[in-house]
Amino acid sequence: MEDRRERASERAERLLIERILDGTYPPGTTLPGERDLARELGTARPALREALQRLARDGWLNIHQGKATEVNDYMRDGSLNVLSGLMQADLSLLPDFVPNLLEMWSLIAPTYTHAAVERDPRAVHEQLYGYRGLADRPDPYARAQWRLHRLLTWLSGNPVYGLVLNGFRDFYIRLSRLYYTDPTRRAEARDFWRALYEAALLADGERAASLMWEYMQSIRRCWPELDVAGWLEEQSEVVVLDEEP
Repeated sequence: MEDRRERASERAERLLIERILDGTYPPGTTLPGERDLARELGTARPALREALQRLARDGWLNIHQGKATEVNDYMRDGSLNVLSGLMQADLSLLPDFVPNLLEMWSLIAPTYTHAAVERDPRAVHEQLYGYRGLADRPDPYARAQWRLHRLLTWLSGNPVYGLVLNGFRDFYIRLSRLYYTDPTRRAEARDFWRALYEAALLADGERAASLMWEYMQSIRRCWPELDVAGWLEEQSEVVVLDEEP
């Protein structure tokens, strides 16, 4: 019973997020009463209450005792958990989400790359050395790139980078599979890994940071060409990783 209710509350949470994003319940509006909302979502009221509490915790909603539940300006007031909800949403409703995410990533990735290469260059070049002979297919490249960023955040000495990155794991790998469907982008990745390997051999953090910045800008320039929303709809499975750095 508990498992079924949990699944029902997760479904209610997802449906409510979709209705917030598609404008059914935009920021500043109030939700229907609990009974009507449960009927609309096709769920039981206990499961709905759990969903509402989680959404309030994350910053989607504002619940006042004895008053209607209000939809927050989630982009302004939400927590990092809002990002998790956005990454599971229909991205056709959020055309700027991936470009904004990449902009943020391009700002922090050079910083943690610089720190990682300065702190432990051997671990970085050993990781990249292992990429020789990587199967020339999208999925191995997506996973390799994830493992590289995961290692760099870990070696940077700032655990917050890793916590932020972990929140994007499945989403990142799914997007990377799309990006690396083009063989020329896989070739660019090999060139990037080779250059970063050489910078790590020299323990040159500034060079490593510059390489990461240039590579991230190259990725950002390509995204307008890609059908991200359509791809993610087709590639909806959960990503499983069998190792961590």
